[in-house]
Amino acid sequence: MDEPGAQIHAEHPYATPAGQRDPLRRFRGRLAAPVTLWTTGTGRGRAGLTVASTLVVDGDPACVVGMIDPDSDLADAIEQTGRFAVQLLGDRHRVLADRFGGLAPAPGGLFAQQGWTDTEWGPVLAAGTSWLGCRYEGAAEVGWSRRIDATVQQVTLADDEPILVYRRGRYLTVGTP
Repeated sequence: MDEPGAQIHAEHPYATPAGQRDPLRRFRGRLAAPVTLWTTGTGRGRAGLTVASTLVVDGDPACVVGMIDPDSDLADAIEQTGRFAVQLLGDRHRVLADRFGGLAPAPGGLFAQQGWTDTEWGPVLAAGTSWLGCRYEGAAEVGWSRRIDATVQQVTLADDEPILVYRRGRYLTVGTP
């Protein structure tokens, strides 16, 4: 593109120079992580957050472990309610993931743009996604995150669909039903 104004910078103008980038962050960025939506509460007390650091552990009981921002509204809300829902997100949820991740505007609030069904664990998307109902067991500060530990109380499976994963700062869709 040789037109004036067609390209302002050949590279990201604020990117950290390659030699100064944190190797651990670069390693972590190369891991593909499922994109989930964690929600809790009712009415005006609803809270939610896009979480890409979720681990589901089979056992008796089955457990969920997630790393979330300790300053998020969700961290405190989960501790108050003692319950939350973890929903798998697919390609159709990219904008929703950005809204709940604080990367896109949410006119009217986070829960205003979608249909929701209230459950005893928190709101879940009305448009059929697979989700878990979880009972909060505890938390610990780990690095710059808060680790949330929970037991799985409910498993709801919707139709299988490709899921959204996060890798190197981008969403990708993985899997074919």
